[in-house]
Amino acid sequence: MHHTRRKPVTLVTAVLGTATLALVGACSSGGAGGGQASGGDSTTYTWWDPYPQHDASSDWEARVQQCGEEAGVTIQRTAYDTTALTNQALLSAQEGTSPDVILLDNPAVSTLAETGMLTTMDEFGLDTADVDANLLDAGVVDGETYGIPIGANTLALYYNKEILDAAGVDPASITDWASLTAALEAVTGAGHKGITFAGIGTEEGSFQFLPWFWGAGADLTQLDSPEAVEALELWKGWLDAGYAPNSVIQNSQNTTWEEFLTGDFAFVENGTWQVNSAAEADFETGVVQLPAKDGGVAPAPTGGEFIVAPVQSDEGRYEVTRQIVECMTTPEGFVETANTFAYYVPPTEEGQEQLLAESPELETWVEAVRSAKGRTSDNLGTDYPKISEALWTAVQNALSGSATPQEALSAAQADAEAATS
Repeated sequence: MHHTRRKPVTLVTAVLGTATLALVGACSSGGAGGGQASGGDSTTYTWWDPYPQHDASSDWEARVQQCGEEAGVTIQRTAYDTTALTNQALLSAQEGTSPDVILLDNPAVSTLAETGMLTTMDEFGLDTADVDANLLDAGVVDGETYGIPIGANTLALYYNKEILDAAGVDPASITDWASLTAALEAVTGAGHKGITFAGIGTEEGSFQFLPWFWGAGADLTQLDSPEAVEALELWKGWLDAGYAPNSVIQNSQNTTWEEFLTGDFAFVENGTWQVNSAAEADFETGVVQLPAKDGGVAPAPTGGEFIVAPVQSDEGRYEVTRQIVECMTTPEGFVETANTFAYYVPPTEEGQEQLLAESPELETWVEAVRSAKGRTSDNLGTDYPKISEALWTAVQNALSGSATPQEALSAAQADAEAATS
């Protein structure tokens, strides 16, 4: 997911637009080469992140360097794509060349923590009490916190106001699955397309299915529960009724957004990072929460990076590293990152309030982030990727019609048990 900003964004709208590769593994493009840890150089600290689209002249680079300047050192920044970054980090730990600081996609934190290569935030003396627990959870393994989110993004439903108006659908009426399905019936009855989403057979497919899965009351430890089956039956029912196109089986989140921008679809499930693009669409758009089955906001998965500090043989480096981490995680630091990056909601209540004071139109997104849930929460840790693969495979099998939702999820549960036992 490699994106550039379409046009300069003002500070107030810059909090969320464009796109992020924070969402799912393996979704950004090419990395910017290797980096050795700084070894004995006490004035240079190494920093790895998954943002190759932000080069040395970017606002992001300036943001990173500012944290170095405040700590009295130079930061040597290297960017990799999301998947390569995790692999490089594991390799560097084996070779004793770990960087001082890594920004890491949140589901990968537990993978690195379980190898013993990360320090804990307690060891750094960093207080994480103000960070929303639902966001911090992705960095907690066996009660220890191994990183701090620099921000969060998540999913909601964008809608095409012109289509809803023409079909007589009030977006405020969409509060549960039944009212959403009724809205889809109304817009397709009026000759428009209903909803598009990403059901692709990758982590993106799980990411997009989880709000419905969790919104039904299902749990990742039991993929074939009656609640899980209901969630998959919902998606399959939409395909069967013509409310969603068959293309969702191959759709990535980028593809669904392109489909929505054609102006043909009433709804798309997509993320915080499309706020600017939605504002620039050829039609008026709006946002409603992803509804839980019986009402309320469905927990959507959190996207976003954590800042983590690998173990170093020279413990004298930790004091400066702590200052760099702190620069990124004060209330002001969170808002500055949100304004630099245009797709992050601060992970603390104080930061969120500051953001809403500047940009009250982002309230739906702040609420979505407050209701969100980490994919590796519930202490799933390194089991999550295996469970997720079983889940996205079930979605593929059910949507393609090669199995019923019940059959697909029963097979997925058996696969997940075999993979995690």
